[in-house]
Formats: sequence, C-alpha cells, structure tokens
Amino acid sequence: MAKKVDIVIKLQIPAGGANPAPPVGPALGQHGLNIMDFCKAFNEKTKNREPGILVPVDITVYKNKSFSFKTKIAPVSALIKKAVGIAVASGEPNKIKIGEITEKEIEQIAEKKMPDLNTDNIEAAKNIVKGTAKSMGVVVVAEATGKEYDTYKSPSADTVETTVTEDGAETKQEVAQ
Repeated sequence: MAKKVDIVIKLQIPAGGANPAPPVGPALGQHGLNIMDFCKAFNEKTKNREPGILVPVDITVYKNKSFSFKTKIAPVSALIKKAVGIAVASGEPNKIKIGEITEKEIEQIAEKKMPDLNTDNIEAAKNIVKGTAKSMGVVVVAEATGKEYDTYKSPSADTVETTVTEDGAETKQEVAQ
C-alpha cells in the first residue's frame, strides 16, 4: 500500500550545506521530521556538486512522519550569475546592465536545466534562460565583446536625504554624488 502524503516542502539549500539552522530546521521541525536524518541524506547526495551553489529540493512528508526528497538543478539565475561572474543581479535591469552572456552559454545552461523546465524543446528552454538573463540586467550577445559593464550598487543611506517638516512629516529624496 502506498504511503499517504502529508505535505511537500520546497526549499533551496546550498549543496552540501544542510544543517538544522533556518531555513531547514524550522521548515522540517514543524512537520515532526528528524532534521538530522534529512541533513545527512541531503549532504551525502549533494557532496559531488559545486560547494555552495543553491540546490532546489522537494521534500515529500508522509503521514507516518517519514520523508523522501528529490533534488533539482540549480536555479537558472544562479547558473547565469556563475557564467557571467557576478554576485548580484541588477536592481534596475531596464536601466543598469551588469554583464553579458553569449548564445553558446545560454544554450549550455538551457541543456543543463532542461530536466527541470516545463518544455522538451531546446529553443523554448533557451528563451526561458534569455528571459531570466534580461530580468537580471544581463545582455545576451552572439559573441563575447569584452565590454565593461556597471556593477550594481543598491541605494545606501549615504545617497538618501531625509527631511522632516514642522508638522513631523518625513520626505526622502535621493541625492546625486
């Protein structure tokens, strides 16, 4: 007889880095699972992957408090960041471009991510990857140009000026430096 499924928990955990701390501990603990059993099994299964890269995992929790899990390929955004060599995506992708990725790299990412995508068509998969790159502020090019791009910096407290009026109202304005 098949086990009855209680819930499916979806998490993104660094490869080989599962531990009882948040987000893993609280997510599994509230469902009564043995957290260390999961951590050991996950770390064993992901030990051959690139250390630190995020691994999406679907954890199926059964009514008898046992579990099974399925790991997936890293998110497309993480693969793009790695290919482009950036730490963070642009906060304003329509204005600030932070790097470029070639069509060949797009195809490699699409082929790698294909099992997790909702398509069997390589062209559709490439379009999904291109869309993600565009939303990150990464320019898709046919051949690498070597062009220098901006590095994205989020607005800091130094660039925002706060003014308080007599009636106590606050206004914030970005200051050019």
